[in-house]
Amino acid sequence: MYCHGVLTVASDIEVLARFGRALADPIRCRILLALRDAPAYPADLADALGVSRTRLSNHLACLRDCGLVVTVPDGRRTRYELADERLGHALDDLRTAVVAVETDRICVDADEKGCC
Repeated sequence: MYCHGVLTVASDIEVLARFGRALADPIRCRILLALRDAPAYPADLADALGVSRTRLSNHLACLRDCGLVVTVPDGRRTRYELADERLGHALDDLRTAVVAVETDRICVDADEKGCC
């Protein structure tokens, strides 16, 4: 977590909330899964995911602000990678978790109509 020029460690709840916000968007999920496989440059990610560079840039900024990805200068370019390799393992664990849902239910935000 970056706060006023100082790097701090987020609490357990904040880490989970940030991870949840990041995973709430399908494009951000796809970015994280792509970066799980290997670090990448924004232009390459945009092409691979079929999204505009502007849209990708906005999602990368969100993931960076959530503390899940970091930038690595590489000459005149900037490469993105997961902030911690354990995030890749966490993504794999989440992808293979069994989620029990009723087929006629959707997951809505608790502030809207209650929790899933």
